[in-house]
Amino acid sequence: QVQLVESGGGLVQAGGSLRLSCAASGTIFNINGMSWYRQAPGNQRDMVATISSGGSTNYADSVKGRFTISRDNGKNTVYLQMNSLKPEDTAVYYCYANLKMRAWSANQAYWGQGTQVTVSS
Repeated sequence: QVQLVESGGGLVQAGGSLRLSCAASGTIFNINGMSWYRQAPGNQRDMVATISSGGSTNYADSVKGRFTISRDNGKNTVYLQMNSLKPEDTAVYYCYANLKMRAWSANQAYWGQGTQVTVSS
């Protein structure tokens, strides 16, 4: 089995910074794309940032220039550095990974349990 475990969420004032981490563990052959999504109450879950196995990144327009996604392939971990946080960034942040458990396995999607980020004004 595979688990994604997020950490680093919390309460911060507007203009502050947080760094989220998500570590994948279990039976893993290789991890393709990794992403961060977020979901505010009453809203759908939206993509925040993605990073490919080769390091190519993509960001939602709302976070460009403020958030940075990175990954450590040796540790099967993805990070989200969030700077200049705004109250509208308040949400539960979820980690996503597309991976193979074994060389012959099909790619499968896995989600973390989510971590709360609250930005006060």
